Amino acid sequence: MQTVDLDYSLPRELIAQEPLTERDASRLLFLDRAEATYQHRLIRELPRLIAPSLIVLNDTRVIPARIFARKASGGRVEFLLLERVSRPSSREMWLAMSRASKGVRPAARFEVADGELQITVERREGPGRFLLCLCARQPVEAVLSRCATVPLPPYIRRPPTSRDSERYQTIYARNAGAVAAPTAGLHLSKELMVELESRGCEFAFLTLHVGPGTFTPIRSAELSEHTMHSERFEIPAETFEAVRRAKKSGRQVLAVGTTVVRVLESACRPDNAFHAGTRQTSLFIYPPYRFQVVDALLTNFHLPRSTLLAMVMAFAGIELIKNSYAAAVEAGYRFFSYGDAMLIQGSQPDSL
Repeated sequence: MQTVDLDYSLPRELIAQEPLTERDASRLLFLDRAEATYQHRLIRELPRLIAPSLIVLNDTRVIPARIFARKASGGRVEFLLLERVSRPSSREMWLAMSRASKGVRPAARFEVADGELQITVERREGPGRFLLCLCARQPVEAVLSRCATVPLPPYIRRPPTSRDSERYQTIYARNAGAVAAPTAGLHLSKELMVELESRGCEFAFLTLHVGPGTFTPIRSAELSEHTMHSERFEIPAETFEAVRRAKKSGRQVLAVGTTVVRVLESACRPDNAFHAGTRQTSLFIYPPYRFQVVDALLTNFHLPRSTLLAMVMAFAGIELIKNSYAAAVEAGYRFFSYGDAMLIQGSQPDSL
């Protein structure tokens, strides 16, 4: 498959800049991959569009990961925290990206909020990436909650507000560590989840901390030449067993978001000896790919030339996704993180 197949035309005004007032007020493009058809619906109709299913959710929590710091000389630098590599404490080691007018060098020191947080650059970890030491008089996590901001995606062209701290987070987020939200889950309100349960659906959880690789475009001409970023995930034993039970009984497994698809297809395939626990995955799903676990997918609309769009094309078919994206643009759907959603179901993969 050529990377150019992941291109599409999107008017800038359709990129959602703000969340809707209510989480479950979004529009929903409902795709039937068996019939290669789509319908315009609402996310609130989800309980009536799916059979009783096992719904798998990513419970990662977005951290306040964007830090604006100053050198002693007054120079300003922006850090984006990527991953904590030490235990939570008042002195923590973090992998981070930086953006500064004159660059960042090892041993450089910075301060945040008039010295409430001290940052030392320990060493370079690759292009634009560094290992930082964060030091404070109290737990770093508490200081970050006051001094750092939510790292909104680059296509949201405004500063974050206090509203984003709540809305750029799923209502079931509990395991802190992501720098981007698993956005398909942003549509689920408490009321919608209660209704899904009342109609026989079951929820299961796993954790994959979404990183900046989510927004990295594919730069190679052929998808097969792209190197996928590796991400760490955790799938509890109870979730793994819930998936096995669903597959054996013929119950639909509905993944809420592409991160959930990636974990389930990495960890729960019948040809994979892994069962539950923590692991890394560098699985890159693109056409043609034979799904063996996920039967249905709730997802947002994705960036052109992204690995996420490639995954959705693998799941629903290249032409159906191209046609449905064109229909969404024509109908004025809202795109990307704070945008509308897509539900894909139809013919199911083989059972475990």
